[in-house]
This record gives sequence, structure tokens and C-alpha cells, in this order.
Amino acid sequence: MPVVVQTGGVRGVPARVLWACAETVVTCGVVLLLLVVHQLWWTNQQARAQATEQVRVLEREWEGSPGPEPEAKEEPEPEQGPGPKPVPEPRPEVVTSPSVTEPTATPSRAAYAVLRIPRIGLTVPVARGIGKRSVLDKGYVGHYPGTAAPGRAGNFALAGHRNTHGEPFRYINRLRAGDEISVRTRQREYVYRVDQVLPQTAPRDTGVIQPVPRSLVKPSYGYSAPGSYLTLTTCTPEFSSVYRLVVWAKLLRTDDRM
Repeated sequence: MPVVVQTGGVRGVPARVLWACAETVVTCGVVLLLLVVHQLWWTNQQARAQATEQVRVLEREWEGSPGPEPEAKEEPEPEQGPGPKPVPEPRPEVVTSPSVTEPTATPSRAAYAVLRIPRIGLTVPVARGIGKRSVLDKGYVGHYPGTAAPGRAGNFALAGHRNTHGEPFRYINRLRAGDEISVRTRQREYVYRVDQVLPQTAPRDTGVIQPVPRSLVKPSYGYSAPGSYLTLTTCTPEFSSVYRLVVWAKLLRTDDRM
């Protein structure tokens, strides 16, 4: 009697393996897509809503009680190794400098000023420090510890995300000489005028946030005399932390709010 060999099951094993692999690839693709949507869209929605509410809170407080101007106290920084402190990387994925240690703040105390840049339609709160979780990832702009207070002599230096988490500084590359930038505090509004734009420099170009800012990498950019400066820093190119983009402005006028 002839022997019949069943081969269908053997041929079916590779097919099932291929099908399982295909399902795995599709699942991984969906997960990656969801992660991208979360990072590029949802974090922006959350951070912008939080930043917008913080601006409302500040302005309501200011209108209700124009008290004394708060001091711009320097926040303590964690210990770090020798060498220059880098210009922080505002993207949330990679950290190139330690976060600033800051106390937990209530919403009304999380920021102390409002930055407005009409050219790019930006209105965003300014908070002390450049910590990612405590400041930048909330959609705020961070005030570098140790730099001047708004309107004061020296360099009022700020950092902000270029992409994700509200991305307040995404379009500062569009700023041109002559554009105005305002910084409002409880009692005053300081108006700066954009003077120079440094399209690209190294992350460790600490000269750009010095009291008299001048690039250590590209010395033709910057200043040689004391003044009242405003510095905006962020990453460039977009979705990258390879370089830093810097915008400098000079104090134009001060308007009392009382």
C-alpha cells in the first residue's frame, strides 16, 4: 500500500512566520507613528495651552495689584565638571547641559514676565532658569541664571524650544534687524530692537550670553561695548541639536505700566 506524505503543514510554517513578522512590523510602525504624533503635535498642544493660561494668570495679577517689581534672583545650579557651560539645547530629546534646580512653583509664580515678538506672532511667559521639565517643556521661555534682569545693563539672555513642547522659538530665524521685541513685567514694559542674528554657532559658544555678548566661534558677531542687550537662543537646524541660533537685540525704551 503506497505511503502518502502530508506536506501542507510543513509548507504552512514559513507562511505563518512571515505573517507574524508582517504583523510585528505593522505594529511597530503604528507605535512609532503614535510616538511621532505625540511628540510633534500633542506636546505642542499641551505646552501652548499651559503657556497661554500662564500669560492670562500673570496679566490678571498685574491688573489687580501692581505691586513692587519682583527681583530677578539667580537660581542655584547643580554642580558640574570643569569646562565652559554650554548654551543649552532646548529640544526635549537630548540634554547638553544640566537642568537648573528650581523649587516647585504654583502657576502664578512659575513665570514673572511676558515676552512678545509681533513679527512671528509670539506671546509666551518667561520663567527663571533653563530647566527642561520645570520651564522649557511647559512651553515657557527660560531666563539664563546669572544673566541680567529685563531692562537692566548687561545681557538678558533667554532660551526656548525650537521644536515640540510649544516650540516658542521655532521661527526666530525670521527676525530681522529693526524688529521689536517687548518684555512686560509687573510694573514695566521693556522694548528691544533686533540688531544682529547669528545663524549658526557651536553649542559651547558661551560668549553669546556674556554681559557684553560676542561669539567665541565667530567673533565678527557680537558687541564690544557695554549696553542693555536681549539674547534669544535655540537649536538649529530644526529637529536637530547640532548648532545654536542666536538673535540679539538692544534696549530701545522702557514704558511704566502704573
